[in-house]
Amino acid sequence: MRIVLGVTGGIAAYKAAHVLRGLREQGHEVRVVPTEAALTFVGRATWEALSGQPVSTTVFDGVEQVEHVRIGHEAELVVIAPATADLLARARAGIADDLLTATLLTATCPVVAAPAMHTQMWENPATVENVAVLRERGWTIIEPAVGRLTGADSGPGRLPEPEDILEAALAAAHAPSAPVQQDTSSAEAGETGPLHGTSVVVSAGGTREPLDPVRFLGNRSSGKQGAALAAAAAAAGADTTLLAANVDSAVLADLPTNVQVDEVSTTAELQAACMAHASTADVIIMAAAVADYRPAQAAEHKMKKSGGGLVLELVENPDILRGLVEARDAGLTRTGQTLVGFAAETGSPETPAHELAQQKLLRKGTDLLVFNDVSGDRAFGQDDNTVVVYRPGDAGAQEVARSTGSKAHVSHDVIRAIIAERTR
Repeated sequence: MRIVLGVTGGIAAYKAAHVLRGLREQGHEVRVVPTEAALTFVGRATWEALSGQPVSTTVFDGVEQVEHVRIGHEAELVVIAPATADLLARARAGIADDLLTATLLTATCPVVAAPAMHTQMWENPATVENVAVLRERGWTIIEPAVGRLTGADSGPGRLPEPEDILEAALAAAHAPSAPVQQDTSSAEAGETGPLHGTSVVVSAGGTREPLDPVRFLGNRSSGKQGAALAAAAAAAGADTTLLAANVDSAVLADLPTNVQVDEVSTTAELQAACMAHASTADVIIMAAAVADYRPAQAAEHKMKKSGGGLVLELVENPDILRGLVEARDAGLTRTGQTLVGFAAETGSPETPAHELAQQKLLRKGTDLLVFNDVSGDRAFGQDDNTVVVYRPGDAGAQEVARSTGSKAHVSHDVIRAIIAERTR
């Protein structure tokens, strides 16, 4: 690929040399575009020697070739490491006062930024807002690492390690670059966007199986990720329905008004709702955490302590996702329907979490599967998430996208992967 590596003026600029070397070792053609401040930390000669390309910071070099436009036009990926608070602010505002920011305005490829700055700068409301806006425009922004900063302070703000930047950058390069978020008014109307005219059904939350009128078997899913997926689908123009399994009312209150909400509780109720929508849905995203088992018999009255233990007989619940795949493949539901599963895994001593997710993809037969590692109190109930999206390939599960950030940000990346799958 033709890659632009933007480097800004931060003490972590030296790490970008390792990113550059990693990209070159994988055979990519890399043009380094530093800011003038970046050359204070790592000189022009270093960048030219490692990249084999000329280095400039100004739009007035290479005028005869219109470099400030050509570099962005030809780029297949832009990586900015480190990305200072100043660069994020200028990019958000559309300022083009040097070669790097001019390149960002002309680039139509994926952009990946790895911020590095002091904790107070990263957490300042201005930076938080700038990051949110750039993510909405389709940028992939890697969360800073936590640790020792330039001085004696510690906290979030360190540049991630070069191998982590490389991994995130190359993953973004293989995902569609166009943002799916639309203007709020048009998204509410559902009249524009890449999913306009498409019916999307999303399940969210966790099913509950009653033990008695008071107690139930359940799980820790809050429904935040599923609700965010429904909002992202609606923003992309889809006619969207959310099947909410015990999702908190505050989460539902934040949904766009053009998302239809059908509330369910048990696995049987969710199964019935899914099958009812399957005949008309173009896309079904099964983000809900579905109970695998239910009590063989629920008590009619509240169970009292007996002074001893309690033995419950459990029976297996139907496999909703596999049932949807079988119905689709038998021609009983919508032709061309895209089915997306979720795998919340912790791994086991024998098998890593990502391998369990890959096995689930092939076992269930879905078009895509979104994997997240939920060990160590991750994902459930949190506002942030990290996911990997897989599709079946010739040699097994094939990674097509990965995303880290707020659940809203992750949702837009997942919707982009779904759009790409439907246009293959």
